[in-house]
Amino acid sequence: MTIRVLAPDVASRIAAGEVVERPASVVKELVENSLDAGASDVSVQVRGGGVDRIRVADDGAGIPPDEVELAFQRFATSKLETASELDSIASLGFRGEALPSIAAVSRVSIVSRTADEDAGTRLELAGGRIVARERLGATQGTAIVVGRLFEDVPARRKFLRSPATENSRIHTVVARYALAYPHVRFSLDTGTSSSFATPGSGNARETFAAVYGLDVARQMLEIVRAPGEDAAAPFASGMISPPELTRANRNHIGFFVNGRWAQNRMLSFALEQAYHGFLMERRFPIAAVNVVMPFEDIDVNVHPAKSEVRFRYDNRVFGALQQAVRETLNAQSPVPTVRSVHGPPSGHAPAGRPRDAAFWPSVPFASAREAADAAMVEPQAPESSTPRAALPVLRVLGQMQSTYIVAEGPDGMYLIDQHAAHERVMFERVRAEAASRTPRTQSLLEPATVHLTEDQAELAASSSREIAALGFVVEPFGETAYLVRAVPALVDSTDPGKVFREVLDAMSDGGGFETWEERAAYSLACHVAIRAGKTLTHEEMSELSRQLERCEQPNTCPHGRPTTIHLRASQLEREFGRR
Repeated sequence: MTIRVLAPDVASRIAAGEVVERPASVVKELVENSLDAGASDVSVQVRGGGVDRIRVADDGAGIPPDEVELAFQRFATSKLETASELDSIASLGFRGEALPSIAAVSRVSIVSRTADEDAGTRLELAGGRIVARERLGATQGTAIVVGRLFEDVPARRKFLRSPATENSRIHTVVARYALAYPHVRFSLDTGTSSSFATPGSGNARETFAAVYGLDVARQMLEIVRAPGEDAAAPFASGMISPPELTRANRNHIGFFVNGRWAQNRMLSFALEQAYHGFLMERRFPIAAVNVVMPFEDIDVNVHPAKSEVRFRYDNRVFGALQQAVRETLNAQSPVPTVRSVHGPPSGHAPAGRPRDAAFWPSVPFASAREAADAAMVEPQAPESSTPRAALPVLRVLGQMQSTYIVAEGPDGMYLIDQHAAHERVMFERVRAEAASRTPRTQSLLEPATVHLTEDQAELAASSSREIAALGFVVEPFGETAYLVRAVPALVDSTDPGKVFREVLDAMSDGGGFETWEERAAYSLACHVAIRAGKTLTHEEMSELSRQLERCEQPNTCPHGRPTTIHLRASQLEREFGRR
């Protein structure tokens, strides 16, 4: 085969395919240019899912008349000059590929004016070639209209989804940048229900209200940087949802690094691990988190679409994000409260909850300033709930359905799920004993012979230290058989072999967001916890309540189910007509 140089138009379309994957890619590149230009107002309008028309307008610095044409040449950029600057990129764009790539696969018109110009410059391009240029009156900033996207690239156009799906992707792009830049006014007009507008006030909670609605905005928790932290170390800021507010997928999690929308599996792993123990399985939070770090410690020149990043010190970034989210949850995650005793049932229960458990979580604000900001979003916010760090001292009144402990607290009535509460107590006890390597054990009168599968036997041999730390005393007894001579003191010894096998099975499922030891602790805690339907004495209920109060994380069981719900005194008074 003969080697030849590709024609310029063919090369341009190939290059455009790396940057412009779909209409949302166009919106992303144009919005980033607006932010780089210092815009305080960004307006996005799309029609036909972005295929027919995309218009992005801003009030940024604008482009000088003699540079408008240059902006559509490949590798022309105002963001950097030398190769050394690639090691410390502060702008969102830097390659000089976005505008020429967009122009290569669509028809583009641009109107731009700088502050010191009397008129603006209008340029029209088709297939990457200039077809019209003129001077005209315009406001300061830049407005770019992209039409007939992929009209000359049918292979790409036929793989686009429906207009509704493409609108949804565009909504995601604009919403995430709006959440990351609350001081910038964003508006999205798709001609459908996915349109929205943010105030640009700098208040992140107000921005969340515009994107997700008032109810979600009121519940969001703000990540606040602790005073005295190393200014050069990575730190996280932003908003995360409480454990009661979840979604069924990760689509509502947005990560930014120095204000740049980024995809990185390590960031996602750190966030989900921070929520570990708070959420039920297969539930995910809502989050918009910005990781701030020195520009030289991050590589943004990894992917043609600038969507992926790499870190010089992964462990530092991981620890900073995980710690910030975990501390926020520990400090602000509230005890769930009952929405209404006699109110009509809603169409569906909050995500992650049983259908008959309607809870109303509220967030205690950290300062008067936050309270004032929240009041701007919702004039009548609910009363603050009891924070996680201070589960109140409760007076046990009795038991209901041999499952729930009824107790009185400083502000109303509390219902404690006895199994979930005891599971939390036992889990923290087993975990603490395993960490200290001083587990309490009970010896068996006669060793129990346990026959294991090949996988179980291999795990038992390779994890002997972890198994011993839990309180098991075992020894090999053949190829796949073991003798169990002692079990953890918490465990009923009537069937030690079954308990040992269940712990090994739990450990074999590890390697996700928890360690093998934690999986084993879950298994033990669930095995020994008081079951629903067991009648308890008043002394037993009181002791369980005291133990739960002393837990590090008393509000949920290890699997994320609530241990306690709260019915406020004010709610009781309203239900009985006293107020």
